Amino acid sequence: MTQPGNAVDICVVGGCGRVGLPLGVALASRGLSVVLYDIDAAAVDRVNSGVMPFAEEGASEPLAEAITTGRLRATTDPASVGLADAVVVVVGTPVDQHLNPDLGAVPRAIERCVEHLHDGQLIVLRSTVYPGVTALTEKLLVKHGLTVDVAFCPERIAEGRAMTELFTLPQIVSARTPQAMDRAEKLFRNLTGSIVRLEPEEAELAKLYTNTWRYLKFAAANQFWMMANDFGLDFARIRHAVTFEYPRAADLPMPGFAAGPCLLKDTMQLAAFNRNNFVLGHSAMLINEGLPLYLVSRLEDRFNLADMTVGILGMAFKGGSDDPRDSLAYKLKKILTLKARETLCTDPYVADDRLLPLDEVLERADLLVIAAPHLDYAELTTEKPLVDMWGLTGKGVLV
Repeated sequence: MTQPGNAVDICVVGGCGRVGLPLGVALASRGLSVVLYDIDAAAVDRVNSGVMPFAEEGASEPLAEAITTGRLRATTDPASVGLADAVVVVVGTPVDQHLNPDLGAVPRAIERCVEHLHDGQLIVLRSTVYPGVTALTEKLLVKHGLTVDVAFCPERIAEGRAMTELFTLPQIVSARTPQAMDRAEKLFRNLTGSIVRLEPEEAELAKLYTNTWRYLKFAAANQFWMMANDFGLDFARIRHAVTFEYPRAADLPMPGFAAGPCLLKDTMQLAAFNRNNFVLGHSAMLINEGLPLYLVSRLEDRFNLADMTVGILGMAFKGGSDDPRDSLAYKLKKILTLKARETLCTDPYVADDRLLPLDEVLERADLLVIAAPHLDYAELTTEKPLVDMWGLTGKGVLV
């Protein structure tokens, strides 16, 4: 509920990131007043100038409009959380170097601004969290003497499709009390009419299951590809036969690097939750994380890499994205740096001073590897050997 003065409907903590900003823009597009609180001053300045700090299809125009109309603004001032009826916390929740969950990411974000929170607010956790973090947050807020409603409403968008999926995907809403549940549902009904109610611990597992299921499917496809490949058979042809007009196999993906900031991380969070008794998850990690090593091993069987310059096409963690976080293309680069005479990298979207223009890579490389399935490479014309495990070019995936 908008209040007099500088009050706003919603404050998004971590609001200039890849999850928080599309959410803020979407809510502002529905007429709500939104303030984005973020510690990244450069991102805040870009947002306030009406410019997206990263690529997100369909977000640029509604962002510019929301800034112009005053429905949306960004700030580095933690006091902004006190202006809002609802505070949505969207911060990264990484695992550590030992693949153990960081239970403190969300509590730390709240601690940075807790002095500005006040009784009666709705606090919504939007980050993917280890089961029990919602309860931990509730205890933290009670410890600070606050009487607030707490809800956990996990995001499930895919980067690049947020401005579609925020309005079309069902929203999972969970809370400990009927009042908090009702307030959270009312908030997200501004975006979608499809709401699924759960208990907080159920919702925490639901989000981890969602990402882990994708990771397991990618691992199955990658293992199938390696099996076929080792026997000189083209997995793309086999997969076509398996999936053609056969709905029970329609979700079998093509092979490729399963990477990014969520899938491995959340699979390992789920493993930790189950006392590291998760054979499927750990097997998936070995398959997916081992794929760059397998690929280089196959290249060594076919080529004398020590005398070759290898060009890596695409450094983002997925096709059409400008996000290189946890991309396995960089792991491929590291391995090839040891094996090849020279390794060159390019990407049409990723901002990285180490990358070269595509034309230069095509000219200098003796061997090309598509590491991210950008559609830009689908019609690539070259006489040089081209490795395409994604099947992007339609010429098979046998390596």
